[in-house]
Amino acid sequence: MPNLATREAYGKALVELGKENRNVVVLDADLSKSTKTADFAKVFPERFFNIGIAEADLMGTAAGLATCGKIPFASTFAVFATGRAFEQIRNSICYPNLNVKIAATHAGITVGEDGASHQSIEDISLMRTIPNMTVIVPCDDVETMAAIKAAAEYVGPVYIRLGRSSVPTINDENTYKFEIGKAVKLREGKDVTIFATGIMVSEALKAYEMLKEKGFEAEVINIHTIKPIDAKAIVESVAKTGCAVTCEEHNIIGGLGSAVCEVLAENKPAPVVRVGVKDTFGESGKPAELMKHYGLTAENIVEAALKAMSKK
Repeated sequence: MPNLATREAYGKALVELGKENRNVVVLDADLSKSTKTADFAKVFPERFFNIGIAEADLMGTAAGLATCGKIPFASTFAVFATGRAFEQIRNSICYPNLNVKIAATHAGITVGEDGASHQSIEDISLMRTIPNMTVIVPCDDVETMAAIKAAAEYVGPVYIRLGRSSVPTINDENTYKFEIGKAVKLREGKDVTIFATGIMVSEALKAYEMLKEKGFEAEVINIHTIKPIDAKAIVESVAKTGCAVTCEEHNIIGGLGSAVCEVLAENKPAPVVRVGVKDTFGESGKPAELMKHYGLTAENIVEAALKAMSKK
């Protein structure tokens, strides 16, 4: 499978959108080379705005453009988008329910050597608690392209979480269908359900093969939309398997794991083991080394699956 970073796919998607819809505008906070919004700027310089290192202004300006009928995509690193500009996202975008798309790159610990200050592991939690916000975490380049286009068509605030590092391409661009709020079942199984999001989807698929060698059939479901979450898919799968594992490159508090547990607690109580960052800050290192250090590998998922099954 070829490898491509979801931020790279974002840049390509913006150019395609720009050609299709003149109302699409793009804003950045002086990081356009890194967020790949520079791709859009080269083709549509009159519709690209570098706000500078002023993330609050970035979101406020995007909100203003939305009131004028534009479809603004506001981009910066996830830690800055959700951290520095939380108030503007809450009060200027979500409260008036404006049509702003926040595409935040460099999320999670795979930012790598930039270290803890740039490794956003709480952004999903922050964004999904705001009313009116939709939260999407694509797993590969194909899903990113589809998600960006779906976000542009959807009317309302959207947060799209993107990564710096390359990830395997899982989906077929010719057949893949993306629908906001609709989970994607990647593997059928009966012994344990593995819910994964973002870059952890490829690790979940590796874990599926490892569990298969041990004689277990895992069901693997890609939860690309954290909010609104596909409660129906979650409940139906766990009703069959009896237990679950959640996998995310995010703090286990407040992200996918919490969202799945909330659904199951209210509808189908079952054992759940969460794979993610264990409520600690990251540190500087190579992405692959950090994934291993923080327990975000296929081996960790297998261990969690065995633990979940033992609790049934």
